Amino acid sequence: VWAIALAALICAVALSLPVRADAAPLTEGSAMPTLSLNDQHDKPVPIGPQTRWVVFTAEKPVSDMVSAVLAAEPAGVVDSLRLVYVADISGMPALVTRMFAMPKLRELPFPIALVREAAQLTQVADIPRVKGTATVLRLDNGRVAQVATIRLADELRTLLGLPAKPTTP
Repeated sequence: VWAIALAALICAVALSLPVRADAAPLTEGSAMPTLSLNDQHDKPVPIGPQTRWVVFTAEKPVSDMVSAVLAAEPAGVVDSLRLVYVADISGMPALVTRMFAMPKLRELPFPIALVREAAQLTQVADIPRVKGTATVLRLDNGRVAQVATIRLADELRTLLGLPAKPTTP
């Protein structure tokens, strides 16, 4: 009886998950899909033809690395790069998101488009991802010109054309 109930529950959950038959990883030449996401201040984050970079993260350590790189830059650098940072935090428990993550994210000096709910996952389903990396898309007029996966802060700085972080002797 328990096995049947468990199987029924698994099937019900699987059927309720958002699925896109047309989902395919973005590649060079692909049109950037329209994203309708809000930032940590609940303001819409547009990704339009003027956007040059989209940085996507789905894991906390990677998100922390990207945030550290961007926060270390002077005010306005994210805007001047025409960069949109998208973070998938949908797997985070709601209480943790509300009590800890959102207050910390609101302290950052740049917007982060947040995927907060499972229903929003379809919007980012086409963004390629590799465990332990950030996905960086270079856009040209709303089309993907380059897809890169980044593990290290220095790699991200180099790709975005930011100055290398000075090393301490």
